[in-house]
Amino acid sequence: MVSSTKAQRHRGTKIRLQRRTILCGLTVLLTWMAPQAAQAYIGPGAGLVVVGSFFVMILAFLSAFLALLTWPIRYLIRSIRYQQAFKRAKIRKLVILGLDGLEPSITERFLAEGKLPNLAKLKEQGCYRKLGTVLPPLSPVAWSTFQTGCNPGKHNIFDFLTRDKRSYYPRLSSTEIGTHARELNLGLFKIPLGRTDSYQLLRKGVPFWKILGDHGIFSNVIRVPITFPPEKFYGVSLSAMCVPDLRGTQGTFSYFTTRSAEMDIYEGGERIRVERNGKTISTELIGPSIGTGKQKKTLICPFTVQFNGKPDQAELRVSGSTVKLRKGEYTDWVTVKFKVSSMSNQEGICQFLLLDNDPDFDLYVTPIHLSPYKPAMPIAHPFVYSAYLAKRQGPYATLGLAEDSWALNERIINERAFLHQCVIADEEREEMFFDALSKVQRGVCVCVFDGTDRIQHTFWRYLDPDHPVNRTLGDQQNEKVIEELYMRMDGIVGKTMKKCDEDTVLMVISDHGFNGFRHGLDLNRWLEENGYLTLKPDGRGKKFLEGVDWSQTRAFAVGLAGIYLNIKGREAQGIVSEGNEAHQLRREIAEKLAGTVHPSSGDTAVLKVYNALEDYSGPYRTEAPDLIIGYNKLFRVSWETAIGQVTDSVFHDNTKSWAGDHCIDPRLIPGVIFCNRNIADESPRLMDLAPTALNLVGVDVPPHMDGKSLNVSVSAQSNENQPAAKGETPDLATAGA
Repeated sequence: MVSSTKAQRHRGTKIRLQRRTILCGLTVLLTWMAPQAAQAYIGPGAGLVVVGSFFVMILAFLSAFLALLTWPIRYLIRSIRYQQAFKRAKIRKLVILGLDGLEPSITERFLAEGKLPNLAKLKEQGCYRKLGTVLPPLSPVAWSTFQTGCNPGKHNIFDFLTRDKRSYYPRLSSTEIGTHARELNLGLFKIPLGRTDSYQLLRKGVPFWKILGDHGIFSNVIRVPITFPPEKFYGVSLSAMCVPDLRGTQGTFSYFTTRSAEMDIYEGGERIRVERNGKTISTELIGPSIGTGKQKKTLICPFTVQFNGKPDQAELRVSGSTVKLRKGEYTDWVTVKFKVSSMSNQEGICQFLLLDNDPDFDLYVTPIHLSPYKPAMPIAHPFVYSAYLAKRQGPYATLGLAEDSWALNERIINERAFLHQCVIADEEREEMFFDALSKVQRGVCVCVFDGTDRIQHTFWRYLDPDHPVNRTLGDQQNEKVIEELYMRMDGIVGKTMKKCDEDTVLMVISDHGFNGFRHGLDLNRWLEENGYLTLKPDGRGKKFLEGVDWSQTRAFAVGLAGIYLNIKGREAQGIVSEGNEAHQLRREIAEKLAGTVHPSSGDTAVLKVYNALEDYSGPYRTEAPDLIIGYNKLFRVSWETAIGQVTDSVFHDNTKSWAGDHCIDPRLIPGVIFCNRNIADESPRLMDLAPTALNLVGVDVPPHMDGKSLNVSVSAQSNENQPAAKGETPDLATAGA
């Protein structure tokens, strides 16, 4: 009877695979062959590309014809690989639910109090362990290790930011967006078609779902960080962290007001002063820039606000739509159109929040997200997947960091308004996730929820009464927010468990834990005081390291992770010789910085300074900061250091709403793993999950992976006598090597 059931499942899987392949082929063919108007394609800092529909149709037809011609061969190859892989598979489906930043100590406390019944049930069915994180325990680094099974020296992500070796300016570490000329080569003639954007994912290594796809195994990957731009593989994906807004930034909010103020620019946003004209305010949203050089211009989207005499209400008119504004309530997602030419627009989506309208007018507008219906740059694989989700559930947040913490830090919006963004983003993600679970009958589903990270960052002060921000930010009565967050995530876990049958392995994981962030350490000021960095006469306080005298500077800091040496032949104005001089300098700085004490509290701020050449392995370890700082609990790099600004003090109290963090010594901040099967390993690591996924579905683990496949029981049964989870994270997990 069992073998008969398996045979029926096998036949059903083959039929579904055949139908899926045929349907995808026909969809692509019909999509390409359908007549289309000329389209304008814009990206941040890039020019406009208008391609004639004649050339589009020819190229589309040739591509579709080639795809149709080779379809039988590709289908045969994939079917053979598919059969070979699943002959060795131990399970039918693997589901990995990521809850970014879920903290073990809080999880264990709420488990003991009976507030997380579904996670408790999952633990009883299988196991719960602390999960070793990476060095440094930052989300882009951790999730890159999760997907590749490699230490950072092999995947090339060490921080959110890195430095440009030519200019020393900070830049994104994971993605590079550039522009280049586009032309049609017809032999003797070359027809210019304008300029277009190029997108490059700087993360190296191969995600495990790409390896699975090469063996014919389908994966659905939703909002896993560091997947922009999306890579091609056998499956579907929606990108997450580092997806820009329509302007090409990591999220720029707008604040429109009639109030007079000295500051027009905020961190992460801008202030636009407006004036009433009777019962109307007319202004404009700022959009992307197009063109280059003298031809460069910034697109705008005009809008008006009409006051109808009703208190706390107004009417917004934008891009042909009329939207009701109510004080303290977000609008739904509104499509805004930026005119490129008489025949084309660039679309984005945003939300409006009326903060006040009497006597002063205050309007907050979220960053303008890429439209999931018509994204200006690729955010999904295949490209149409984002539109499929939008047509199924309506518009949704596409920005990598969708929750606007900068508007909260700058006191433009309050905690409740920020919390609304977090909850809505998670609800949108939940709908996508359960659609994926229902569609994928055999293969892998991976989804990461960000709310656990963003909310703990910004509401941690309620867990830390002595946090400096509590002296400047009044009590807003949100002390239960983190508890409610964990209970809400537990509810998602419970729904997920109901979708998982006996042939499905479910893992609930976090990439790191969480802790308080009371004090920031200005690494550049410390380097200055200790003779390693010199400023120009007017250099103090300048951002982006513009105030540094490079002719006399041996070391500097930018980003969140650590310190770079100013090495000859690597940095544009390097003065430190590679070899013995650099080796001695790394050792000297590490020894001096470790053990640094906060002058007021007497607490040790830096526990350990890691040497990248010793603690990473792989071809990209030389791209890392030379020294990675392992901070103690309650400490982190200062906000000023992150953007290359040198202050006049080594330590600063953190008075921003961003009161919690995880950028500390990785030994102090492991993540969690719950599984509906027992895991025999007592000290699992984040880097072990990629090889574990491969092994569970019958694919050999490639030798380049640093992680090891965990010993996961494939039988579904209670594990009441499982070994207790250890309280310490092994050094191997923290080093990442």
